[in-house]
Amino acid sequence: MSLIKIDSDEEERGLNSTINTTPLVDVMLVLLIIFLITIPVIRNMVPVKLPNAANLPSKTKPQDITVAVTQNGDVYWDHVLVPSEQALIAYVVKAAVEKPQPKILIRGDQNVEYSAIGRVLYAVQRGGIVRVSFVTEPTANSLAKYLESQH
Repeated sequence: MSLIKIDSDEEERGLNSTINTTPLVDVMLVLLIIFLITIPVIRNMVPVKLPNAANLPSKTKPQDITVAVTQNGDVYWDHVLVPSEQALIAYVVKAAVEKPQPKILIRGDQNVEYSAIGRVLYAVQRGGIVRVSFVTEPTANSLAKYLESQH
């Protein structure tokens, strides 16, 4: 009768029912190092207060001037048709000397070419008025956000 000798290593191997956490710890340490490196880069950005995306209704003041641009590019200065770009500049120069200086509210048609709005902005800049705003229609979401912010 011969004896079969079994290695003690084979007996100890068996099934390993524990979870090996070493790869998990390695990955977490790498992520921690990445975050520690990127946080100073993010914090050294120029501090800027970004505007909200909601379109809030504005209150028109009596001194504000509305410049409307129609779909075909016609420009209106407070309901008066402006015949040329030079006439628009003359209107702006006349308004720029008022105290306090009025704000120009530009109402551009949804389908107007950008170049027509650009010409109005250029005329306003050449005339010397520094406060310019664009008037848009509020959407349902922006109106709801505005009403929520009032409560």
